Amino acid sequence: MSGIDLAGAGTLFRKEVLRFWKVAFQTVAAPVLTAVLYLLIFGHVLEDHVEVFPGVGYTSFLVPGLVMMSVLQNAFANTSSSLIQSKITGNLVFLLLTPLSHWAWFVAYVAASAVRGLVVGLGVLLVTVWFAPLHLAEPWWVLVFAALGAGMLGALGLIAGLWAEKFDQLAAFQNFIVMPMTFLSGVFYSVKSLPGVWQAASHLNPFFYMIDGFRRGFFGASDVSPWLSLAVVGTSFVVVSAIALRLLASGYKLRS
Repeated sequence: MSGIDLAGAGTLFRKEVLRFWKVAFQTVAAPVLTAVLYLLIFGHVLEDHVEVFPGVGYTSFLVPGLVMMSVLQNAFANTSSSLIQSKITGNLVFLLLTPLSHWAWFVAYVAASAVRGLVVGLGVLLVTVWFAPLHLAEPWWVLVFAALGAGMLGALGLIAGLWAEKFDQLAAFQNFIVMPMTFLSGVFYSVKSLPGVWQAASHLNPFFYMIDGFRRGFFGASDVSPWLSLAVVGTSFVVVSAIALRLLASGYKLRS
């Protein structure tokens, strides 16, 4: 990318970070509170009844899942909500007048969404770890899957924001695609506890591999090999990013 693209991408990135940070009570604090409520309710009910990994209590098992769920949902929300707001308010035209390439748009939006996702995830971890202390068995997996997951959902949010023309369409994308894939990915349970047909269905969900690989970093145990998870998540990230870049390059629903 050229120097002007890098400079422009940096400016757009800072603008997107400031956009969510100025309302941090809504974009950061609220998701953290939601995750804590999930932990208190599910942890209280199931702590003495479920043991997924030997020696790991259910509340401890739940914490990494909630952290990763928060990362994914907030990374998606940042990009998608920014684009749809710009479309509806009409200020998207000011970005279209700039010499920014589609690569600059992609880098800025996805990087900013990853920042929001990771900030919220860190907030959830710092708060919930008081309820169930954790140790990092293989910390590199935590970093790899958090970064890839945030990047992939940021790119997916870019696709949703480009496609949607009103908030109803964006809500449908989130409620019927992102939310089910997140909740059915093993956040609250191990897929090994499911019947065979649902286990097979879960293994078709790339979100499952993000959360399972992320959880591997804390406990050194997972439902599938972390290398398989890395391959699936990495491939999914490349595919989703390629689609987002293609849409940006074509001006899909931007210049019409």
